[in-house]
Amino acid sequence: MPFVIKKMFAQERERAFLFLKRELGYSQRDIQRYIAVGRVLVNGIPITKPSDYLEGEFEFIYFEPISKGLIPHVVDEKFVVFDKPSGMLIHPQNRHTEYSLIDELKFQFGMEANIAHRIDQETSGLVLCAKDKKSEVDIKMMFQERDMKKKYLAMVHGELKSELRIDAPLLRYDDEKSALIRMIVKVDESGKESLTYVKPIKYYPELNMTMVECSPFTGRQHQIRVHMFHVKHPIVGDPVYGQDEENIVKYLDRELDRDTRVIISGARRLLLHANELEFELYGKNYNVKSSVDFEKVCFENMKPWRT
Repeated sequence: MPFVIKKMFAQERERAFLFLKRELGYSQRDIQRYIAVGRVLVNGIPITKPSDYLEGEFEFIYFEPISKGLIPHVVDEKFVVFDKPSGMLIHPQNRHTEYSLIDELKFQFGMEANIAHRIDQETSGLVLCAKDKKSEVDIKMMFQERDMKKKYLAMVHGELKSELRIDAPLLRYDDEKSALIRMIVKVDESGKESLTYVKPIKYYPELNMTMVECSPFTGRQHQIRVHMFHVKHPIVGDPVYGQDEENIVKYLDRELDRDTRVIISGARRLLLHANELEFELYGKNYNVKSSVDFEKVCFENMKPWRT
């Protein structure tokens, strides 16, 4: 488990941020964040402010990364790129998440290393990570300023004959009462500007599916998935966009078995892969490509699970 509960003892009454800074060496910013998310507990109850006092025994929940041996795809002086498998989380969902990509990064490269962007859990492919705080700021700025060129491969339903420019604003619905609504993103005129370029690569007539290359200019949540569904070429294996509500709920509740998923969506996993990153960092140009044979991955995952 990456999250460990450590019992600590404050000999004298002292403000939390002073004690934790001295004993554990954390910055005040980190201490404020840990307290805000409930990582410091007195008598089992999280304290709420860095200025709260500690005295006697208390508990501190900290992150202790583990490794399962995922080998980095590229290691540079200032950054690391992992070729993430489908199904792996980028960050823990909660304290009970047993393993995620951040484990591998921090286990192998130290606690200052951090992931600079996100891809969905079921999306496979390249994830760019910073080795230190300075490079983290600079890399995140590249994404923010849209200086990072990203290319994804996807297998989509239907035949796509020509290139597309999908300029459709996206809105994420926010309804705390419904887990289904919370995760759904839709094309909506009141949403954020969203732009994706799509190029067909290969059509498979026996399947009526097309391999495409998607280049998102903006980086909205579920952007490629929603845009492809919007133009009536949903991504093969998508358990949400293009499915009826009953099956979406089954997927969210982990009750949708993989053979049924092949029948309703075409594959056991989302057939979307972050395939290429192109950027300039500290005066040097980089072009990083995945080594995954995505066509092979697609055909493997379109087979029924029990065959």
